Amino acid sequence: MKIPVVVAVLKTDKPIKEDPSKLRGYIGNKFPDEVLLHHHIGKETLYTYPRVQYKIIEGTPIIVGIMEGASVVKKIMDDIEELILEKKRYEVKSIQINQLKEEFGKSREDMEYKFLAPWIALNQKNYEKYRKIEGWKERKKLLHGILIGNILSMCKGLGYTVIGKIHAHSFLQPCMIKYKAIPHTGFTGEFKINFILPDFIGIGKGVSQGFGTIRKIKNKKIKNKMKKES
Repeated sequence: MKIPVVVAVLKTDKPIKEDPSKLRGYIGNKFPDEVLLHHHIGKETLYTYPRVQYKIIEGTPIIVGIMEGASVVKKIMDDIEELILEKKRYEVKSIQINQLKEEFGKSREDMEYKFLAPWIALNQKNYEKYRKIEGWKERKKLLHGILIGNILSMCKGLGYTVIGKIHAHSFLQPCMIKYKAIPHTGFTGEFKINFILPDFIGIGKGVSQGFGTIRKIKNKKIKNKMKKES
């Protein structure tokens, strides 16, 4: 299926040094009536795949709207002239809005992607399982199952029914990150999967705050690396 996606790239007077959670907090507080921007109704949290996601890539803030979130992101852009993140002010010099209809769904061919931000694959339960596995090859089998599970969860949240099996291969490296001030094991690198995903959307935990952001790989040089590692 095709889904509406808006990618808003904000050009600021200087690179953003804060993390995407601060950007999410500022935008959510500025537009409290737009529930999709912050996923809260009063004190209650909406638990669904985030329709609006916040990224900071190489110092550039990016806000991505998916499906219903696409119109919300487009709607608020005229009202953003500055960003105040942890008391630091950034002037928004210009905003580039890319309004797209993106393919989303199972593919006959493997598609290749790169993580632009660490993927948080492990929760408390599967971290213990991951930690007890000794070999990296077996650990990757677990990670591939989690990756597929993340895709299926996303599909459920976006109303897409998957028919047939999804398979994944990867070239990943573990890294240490902080999510909600708690240390986590994250993963960077590349993967391929028989599923089409729009650029700049997130996979796994913390996607509204930029974690797990992906982009398609057009250069095919990673194929041999993944064949060796899979």
